[in-house]
Amino acid sequence: MCGIVGLHLRDDSLQPDLGALLTEMLATMCSRGPDSAGVAVYGDPRWSPEGHETVSMVLSGADPVEVAGRVEIAAGLPVFGMVVGQTIVLRAAADGERLARATREAVPEGTVVGFGPTVTVLKGVGDPRALADEFGLARASGWQGVGHTRMATESAVTVTGSHPFSVGPDQCLVHNGSFSNYDTIRTELRREGIEFDTENDTEVAARFVAKQLAEGADLEKSLRLLAERFDGFYTLLVSTRDSFAVIRDPIACKPAVIAESDGWVAMASEYQSLAGLPGIGSARLYEPTPGRLYLWTR
Repeated sequence: MCGIVGLHLRDDSLQPDLGALLTEMLATMCSRGPDSAGVAVYGDPRWSPEGHETVSMVLSGADPVEVAGRVEIAAGLPVFGMVVGQTIVLRAAADGERLARATREAVPEGTVVGFGPTVTVLKGVGDPRALADEFGLARASGWQGVGHTRMATESAVTVTGSHPFSVGPDQCLVHNGSFSNYDTIRTELRREGIEFDTENDTEVAARFVAKQLAEGADLEKSLRLLAERFDGFYTLLVSTRDSFAVIRDPIACKPAVIAESDGWVAMASEYQSLAGLPGIGSARLYEPTPGRLYLWTR
């Protein structure tokens, strides 16, 4: 049992409130996932300033200045680093994939958990409320946010094993449920040269989607292919720089609620996470139909 929350803003005037709204949404999911938590924030100028690309990395106890210096040498350009909770956030005026490659090369003992021009991924082990405070999430702004609270079932409780899984540029995936055939699909992906950072079944889904997107499929097609290939019980929230999508398996054992207003689209595992959103009283509320894909674009 895990908790998912997500908020996609249609009204730009709400962007300064994104972090505060997402913090309250995440706090209500603690009972569904007390082990660890993570968020992905799109468009925060502190972490992803215009003209820069961001890499999020997990390396316990590391000095962000020393890490940035190592990456700077590998990338051949200035790199700035800071600690945000249990995550190191690096940024530079460079292509995100280039910066991610330089980070992996220069700091092989660390794990890259997100990268791109607009997204910052923050993860941690512990109480989700406390982690949100560590992240300074309430002060974040932007146009989109995704959060997850984890109750581990398929792999160990670690920072890298927490969600979101972000393995392509500005791409994130969070998951409530479990896949039964993920090991088979992971073996197939490894044969194609795709590497994995964890034993988590969710990472397999994220790598699968990233592969489809890299090969030219749009997010809708990528998720339809996932639904054809993956067996199990799942609710997924998948985001890119421009898209926000929800899909459940055809049996739909895992809960989900969607709310839509003129100002935003929101999704959560339980209604209580939506109750504090502005204008919720007049929003359209519904349970996503099993097996149907829901997709919104910016």
